[in-house]
Amino acid sequence: MSAEAVRIAVALPTGGTEISGLWSAALDSSATVALAHGAGAGMEHPFLAGLTDALVAEGISVLRFVFPYVEAGRRMPGPATHAVATWAGVQAWLASAAPGRYVAAGKSYGGRMASVATSEGVIAPARLVYLGYPLHPPGRPDKPRREHLSAISVPQLFVEGENDPFIDPRDQFDEVIASCRNAQVHWIAGGNHSFEVKGARRPADEIGAGLALVVADFARGA
Repeated sequence: MSAEAVRIAVALPTGGTEISGLWSAALDSSATVALAHGAGAGMEHPFLAGLTDALVAEGISVLRFVFPYVEAGRRMPGPATHAVATWAGVQAWLASAAPGRYVAAGKSYGGRMASVATSEGVIAPARLVYLGYPLHPPGRPDKPRREHLSAISVPQLFVEGENDPFIDPRDQFDEVIASCRNAQVHWIAGGNHSFEVKGARRPADEIGAGLALVVADFARGA
């Protein structure tokens, strides 16, 4: 499906800039999702493209965008303040182009930065969707990224692979979910951090598309 290339103004602590975005408007849209990429991939990654196309087919409009480090051609994420400012710019763009409630979603890093921006009151999405929340670096459960999650009042959906090393051990992840005010988990049986299942290899765009219905149903929730 075609997407409209857009430019999004972002007020970074170091000064104003612009980032690239892709706007996919659904006919008779029932909800809008702002969709961020993970740390190692941009907005045109096949996983996000497949998810976007399937969401649009479900009547959900989608805004994909890149963080400033990707816009600048760098591979490693910049300061968290830059990502939070980017989410603020995305919310402002949507307020002008697609007024109304929206859902903030993101793959791994992108979703985590949405949660930080929400907990700090920088953005106010109706709901949050985490596509593989990176609770901690693999093998480092002693470094959990969890404190801010319990401060979030809007509903949160964690889409997680059962074999994701970013949420191992499971007991720790379960404790985090229990500490949230309003959170639910959608498990991908046998899935890893990219939702791939050993012995059942599928293209990334197909994997993304396969998550559209659960994301759409959550996004449309009251």
